[in-house]
Amino acid sequence: TLVVLVLLAVGWAWTGLYNIAADVPHTGPVHALLELLRERSIAARASAVEVPPLDEEALIRAGAGNYDAMCSGCHLAPDMAETELSRGLYPAPPKLAQSGIVDVGAAFWTIKHGIKASGMPAWGRSMQDSDIWGMVAFLQKLPKMTSQDYRAWVDASDGHSHGADAPVTAAEGGPEQKHDHSDHPHEAVEDTPLALAQALQAALSTGDAGTVEALLDP
Repeated sequence: TLVVLVLLAVGWAWTGLYNIAADVPHTGPVHALLELLRERSIAARASAVEVPPLDEEALIRAGAGNYDAMCSGCHLAPDMAETELSRGLYPAPPKLAQSGIVDVGAAFWTIKHGIKASGMPAWGRSMQDSDIWGMVAFLQKLPKMTSQDYRAWVDASDGHSHGADAPVTAAEGGPEQKHDHSDHPHEAVEDTPLALAQALQAALSTGDAGTVEALLDP
């Protein structure tokens, strides 16, 4: 019976009847199944995450600069209008200036590892854990910020600046190098959050691994 069900499912998928277009929402049952899969998968893995202290001002400030550069094009900022990218993604990225985060461990895991087929990158491939925690610390504060508060935090930061070569840490014998992207060789991409996010989304959608690596590699 199980084999028959699997064959029927494969046959149905082969017909192409299910509309995979991003401008057509999932059917109710498919949406519910994917939501359950996402929530339980993240919860099962985030439960092992050890949360460090997140109240240091320097940590929050660093997170502000990286969030503005890497995340605001999709997840927006206080009083920020929707972008072409945020409107075009499905599932729609959460507006974090409004919703904030509920579970800091889950937020860390999601930022580090990304989510398949959602447009959410695995930033852990180019960021140190400490820099990701900075973004989580900032996200805890974000829903209570005005647009002026947000801009003050970003202006006080070092902008898009985070640890390079994430797999190599000082404990593993390598220095934790810092970099900014003011002179990063993304030659054909304007160095703005929206332009970089759009270029990354386009590369992911076409399977252009070289461009994805160039955009994510510090």
